[in-house]
Amino acid sequence: MLQSLKIEGFRGFQNFEMANLGRINLLVGKNNSGKTSILEAILIYVSKFDIGKVQKIFNHRGEYSHREIDTANLLGAKVQFYQIKNLFYKYLLKDNQKIVIYEPDKPANRVILSIQSTSKELLSKVNKNNLQSIGSFCLVVEFEHHQKVYSLSPKEEILQINLTDNKPSHDFKKLELFWIPPQSIAVNTNRYFFSQSLLNSTDNLIIEALKIIEPKIEKIATTEEFQPPVFSSTLGGRGGFMVKLKGAEEPVPIGSLGDGFWRMFGLILAMVNLENGILLIDEIDSGFHFTVMTDMWKVVWEIAKKLNIQVFATTHSRDCWQSLAELITEEKITDNEITIQRIDKEKSQSVIFDPEEIVIAATSNLEVR
Repeated sequence: MLQSLKIEGFRGFQNFEMANLGRINLLVGKNNSGKTSILEAILIYVSKFDIGKVQKIFNHRGEYSHREIDTANLLGAKVQFYQIKNLFYKYLLKDNQKIVIYEPDKPANRVILSIQSTSKELLSKVNKNNLQSIGSFCLVVEFEHHQKVYSLSPKEEILQINLTDNKPSHDFKKLELFWIPPQSIAVNTNRYFFSQSLLNSTDNLIIEALKIIEPKIEKIATTEEFQPPVFSSTLGGRGGFMVKLKGAEEPVPIGSLGDGFWRMFGLILAMVNLENGILLIDEIDSGFHFTVMTDMWKVVWEIAKKLNIQVFATTHSRDCWQSLAELITEEKITDNEITIQRIDKEKSQSVIFDPEEIVIAATSNLEVR
């Protein structure tokens, strides 16, 4: 698990540190304080700038554009263009501009993203997915004596990636990191996770956790065939599963049970497939009524302990952090397994609340956000 994290030159953070990290870490702060950016920095650090995962950062923020290219070497292949400058502090792209992310107690594991002037040596190392014409700069990613190089296009220094080389199966290797956006998880990803849970015999854990939202649930299964409607988005929609409820003659589509049920379902599926990994959740309270938030935290806490998962989540909700205090009280958590980290990109470090301080803030009606 991460004990601390230092971020330099990334998005709105010139120099920022989080310390005393626990098993569950709830990130709070004002709008545009940098909470989601912290999740992104963790994703980049842990994945070593895995382009399949980093794409989710750009896609979530809309920092991309689609084009169709038609050349002698690549007929009709879809390519995505990423605005790489948005990752760098003050949106600057200049020679030797750097992003550095590392654990202070493990400096050798640092991940460095740097802008370097194009040279023959760098071009010889350019990633094969990086197909655009050569510009003045390259993006160089360095970690643990490894180096990945991406050339940037001459126009506005855009990073171009061939999407046909990033197959969905890349997400379905042994997970060490997973990101859940506010819009929840794509249907096909949930279907894959569910099939894996059947193989791993964790499906009973899924049912018991879902009963927090719907006590009548008895069984859940995938539909034999699932094809998203042509009008639905990739991430949108709730389908591909049927649910058997106590007292009901026929199973019902999972979409009939509402956003909260679907959100909890995806959260649980991700966790039971993430043993010894890190889970990143943007707006963890999204879709949940305040009356089930304590139970939601209880599920997260129990699975995280059982499967050794570290969780980083963001929220704007007072109910969300106060329900975390209720969990601490009910479970008698006294060590630093749970923290609230208040994020402010204008500061050099987060404000840390340990379990005792979280409970005091909740019972005294103090504000931690």
